[in-house]
Amino acid sequence: MNLALKDIQHNLGRFSLTAIGIGMLLMIVMGMGGIYRGIVEDATLLVDRVDADLWVVQRETRGPFAELSRVPPSLVHRVAAVPGVQSSREFVYHTIQRERDGQPLRMAILGLDWPIDRGEWLPLSAGRPIAQGHYEMVADQSLGLRLGDQIVLGKDSYTVVGITESMISASGDGIAAFSIDDAQAVQFDTPGEAIRLERAAREARGESFELTVRQPDVLENVWKPTAELPAVARPQISAVLVKLSPASSLADIKDIIAGWGDVSVFTQEGQRELLLRGTVDRARRQIGLFRVLLTVIAAIIMALILYTLTLDKIHSIALLKLIGASNAVILGMILQQALILGCVGYAIAYLAGHQVFPVFPRRVILATGDLIQLGIVVIAISIASSFLGIWKALKVSPNEALT
Repeated sequence: MNLALKDIQHNLGRFSLTAIGIGMLLMIVMGMGGIYRGIVEDATLLVDRVDADLWVVQRETRGPFAELSRVPPSLVHRVAAVPGVQSSREFVYHTIQRERDGQPLRMAILGLDWPIDRGEWLPLSAGRPIAQGHYEMVADQSLGLRLGDQIVLGKDSYTVVGITESMISASGDGIAAFSIDDAQAVQFDTPGEAIRLERAAREARGESFELTVRQPDVLENVWKPTAELPAVARPQISAVLVKLSPASSLADIKDIIAGWGDVSVFTQEGQRELLLRGTVDRARRQIGLFRVLLTVIAAIIMALILYTLTLDKIHSIALLKLIGASNAVILGMILQQALILGCVGYAIAYLAGHQVFPVFPRRVILATGDLIQLGIVVIAISIASSFLGIWKALKVSPNEALT
């Protein structure tokens, strides 16, 4: 006869409620570990999938994900001329927030170097990649857009031709992919009144400029769009992505590009480490602290519960000692109850988490290693929390059964 199971059957209601409470607490601990894994996955998603050996960014910056980076589009051709470079392409990345159907719509815009990069590498769950250079977009399902939807950004309307799954930025915003030109059109869109005021300001400055005094016809240019003015460069891009030839040396090519005075260069792993040590590091430490606190709280709660259950069994424990039961039998009963409580709570946390975590606003990734680690911690907590009840049971005198 198993005394632990018999006692649980006798106090089934209390044990069930206690197990559910412990399970909910462990579910939060489990969820926090999953949220951290999701943050890491989201932060490094583009770096891992974009398939670039080197990232060339603005000098003294840490890339387009950590801070603002601006390099000229002509840098693509300069990088392509380096021996050992197989290909180089433009990269644009920025975040916008608009309003759609009365709700805020925040998205991370990814500019693809169309037609070199059509977005075939994107994890499409429906639709197709971008097939033309303008007015098409591929959106993540978290943005709430569907195939065929049209969304107005700036002065143009864009049609959703593809839907991705789990393409989330480090800040938790869904990613929408456009061609480079469209991404820059959205980024540098200016209201019509601002354009009119700028042109008027140009004319006012031009009237006192020596060249326009001698050649009044030059003033006709001030009312042209900025992109049509002479000697005005194309809008700058965020970075240049470099793919190396199989036989080339990564270190040698990196040293060559790093020697240029206007850019910084990072490997794929270097860019990944910058993200993890920058945007993710503080969240990792905060989540880790909460996990430790909740684990300690769970241990304290389990210890108090087992102590209370032991107090309720003082007369029974004394009676067992009176009839000759050894301390090992009594201690085994308390330890078994603690282990059963921890295992049942862990099972409840695991099952409830699989139902609740998918509706969280951020991705929750339950890694097998984390689940095993938490299971070991739960067993350790169960054993440690039983010590308070065991200590009380050892102090019980057999004479208390006669009172």
